[in-house]
Amino acid sequence: MSFTSIYRHGFARVAACTTRSTPADPAANAAAILEAARACHDKSVAVALFPELALSGYAIDDLLMQDPLIDAVEQAILDIVQASAGLMPLLLVGAPLLHDGRLYNTAVAIHRGELLGVVPKQHLPNYREFYERRQFASGAGTEGGTIRIGDLTAPFGPDLLFSAEDQPGLVVHAEVCEDLWVAVPPSAMAALAGATVLANLSASNITIGKSDTRRLLAKSQSARCLAAYLYSSAGTGESTTDLAWDGQTSIFENGEMLAETDRFPDGAQMAVADVDLDLLRQERLRQGTFDDNRRLHGDATGGFRTVAFRLDAPEADVGLLRVVPRLPFVPASAERLEQDCYEAYNIQVAGLVQRLRATGIGTVVIGVSGGLDSTHALIVAARAMDRLGLPRTGILGYTMPGFGTSEGTKSNAWKLMTALGVTAKELDIRPAANQMLKDMEHPFARGEAVYDVTFENVQAGLRTDYLFRLANHHNGLVLGTGDLSELALGWCTYGVGDQMSHYNVNAGVPKTLIQHLIRWVGRTGQFQQEVSETLDAILKTEISPELVPAGSDKALQSSESVVGPYDLQDFTLFYVLRYGFRPSKIAFLARHAWADAAKGDWPEGYPLEKRRAYSPAEIRDWLRVFLRRFFGFSQFKRSAMPNGPKVTAGGSLSPRGDWRAPSDGNARIWLEELEREVPVE
Repeated sequence: MSFTSIYRHGFARVAACTTRSTPADPAANAAAILEAARACHDKSVAVALFPELALSGYAIDDLLMQDPLIDAVEQAILDIVQASAGLMPLLLVGAPLLHDGRLYNTAVAIHRGELLGVVPKQHLPNYREFYERRQFASGAGTEGGTIRIGDLTAPFGPDLLFSAEDQPGLVVHAEVCEDLWVAVPPSAMAALAGATVLANLSASNITIGKSDTRRLLAKSQSARCLAAYLYSSAGTGESTTDLAWDGQTSIFENGEMLAETDRFPDGAQMAVADVDLDLLRQERLRQGTFDDNRRLHGDATGGFRTVAFRLDAPEADVGLLRVVPRLPFVPASAERLEQDCYEAYNIQVAGLVQRLRATGIGTVVIGVSGGLDSTHALIVAARAMDRLGLPRTGILGYTMPGFGTSEGTKSNAWKLMTALGVTAKELDIRPAANQMLKDMEHPFARGEAVYDVTFENVQAGLRTDYLFRLANHHNGLVLGTGDLSELALGWCTYGVGDQMSHYNVNAGVPKTLIQHLIRWVGRTGQFQQEVSETLDAILKTEISPELVPAGSDKALQSSESVVGPYDLQDFTLFYVLRYGFRPSKIAFLARHAWADAAKGDWPEGYPLEKRRAYSPAEIRDWLRVFLRRFFGFSQFKRSAMPNGPKVTAGGSLSPRGDWRAPSDGNARIWLEELEREVPVE
């Protein structure tokens, strides 16, 4: 398969369709279904879902039991089976079918000229406007059966799973309307038995507010079952004798909506999205209680029958029909970003409040550089002191200029500390650094412009050493400033360096999110206007450790020129940490997320001048840097990291929490997969 094909990277395209219904006219309905099925085929859809009783119409009452209608439905199924021979999608079609002397409300599975199976509805509503038991029998107890339709025989029962043998992870289960509205839906057992795509064929008349209930049920079922959930309801053309219909169709994945159509359509329409089967598999792999639950209900989950089919998906590029956020730690939705920033900031504040309260310490010692990380740690500390009713003067903020410190960052550090009302001091580390470099016989002490890792770490180590000794002297707690991104990339000095502290409020916050947290604090007026203005100035500063003197062009040392752009590296970090994806899949996703700066949404407030795109070659090169640094040599820094709160659902790197790995591991298999599977262009 082409590298650009979604089917190479664990996706499956699915569609929830609604068609114009012609009551009691199976031939017309079959024609409408086939028209939609061909459209799905043209879109390279793997699974196409249609409404409940789509072949007959739902609201036809006792006409369902008329022999001419029953005969016409069977013929319509045979026609669809024959016409589907050249079509890619697995079709799930609603139909009333006669079986063992009773009529059943069923989902009929058809694929490439074969009748794969028939799933009967188990829970028949017989309350308010519903009267299904008048016509239908429940499918409960029909497990293990077979049904004959014309000259075709197929498995019959609610115990059927449809599995694509050539698309790993694509296992489909069908349930019908009311089956979702009960306390334990059949799809719950099917998911435990291995189904990843759960499909609901529904009619469900519309009343005020009912669409929200359906959306809530489908969304929550997808989250609880760690699955995709497809919902398709009857729409235009259904009889409106006593009821009305809105044709609601939607697709959910693990609690997130992927696609939804407008309601009350004039004709046929479909919601189409690409479901990430790898994501679902990884979620189930990590959440061990999912399998524990399966074993607890082994009697119910062990009896499912699996019907195999071959999808024969296209090998070429068919696009990607899902939103891939550029910044997975930072939502593009303004409302969601507001909520995330509020929660993240308060998680950090609450963590520090508890640590200070538990230790009985009322003094915080922090190095303030004027950069993003120390700025955010400082405004977290200021709010924590406010919550504890302690004076902000209990925060001892030190700006510690070294050989690369710029006047701009030092000035911003002083402005921020002054505006916040903390105890602000300056401690110049250059004399001590000169002495240490001289004692070490480092070339810099002889006047040579040697700016190696020793030169940098002498400064970083002295800063931390001073902070710890100052904490001893003032009975204080050293507050860490290093963030999640730096820990991932090993971009921190181990031990007596910025890797260490008594407590690190930023340890669970990626660099891309910290920028928005600072912007949120300023924008929402958490502090006085002077603080907000200084925060805005800090946000415009180049991300730099400022350990190496500026060159002749006055350019500051750039972190991103060494470890890579943080927006791209945080993208990789999210998918490595949260889902364990292969490098090739991460590269595939990154191409879609970062190919065009003009396409897709950016988070509110993201600077226009920083909105850029990355070429496939850049994505591949920086991904290599990430893999080498993350897996190859930086784990020992994370294995000894200090305490700090987990903040994002994307995960943390604490060895006591989300991420546990050997310090003497290696990156070989990740780098080999990258080189083998990811083309340069």
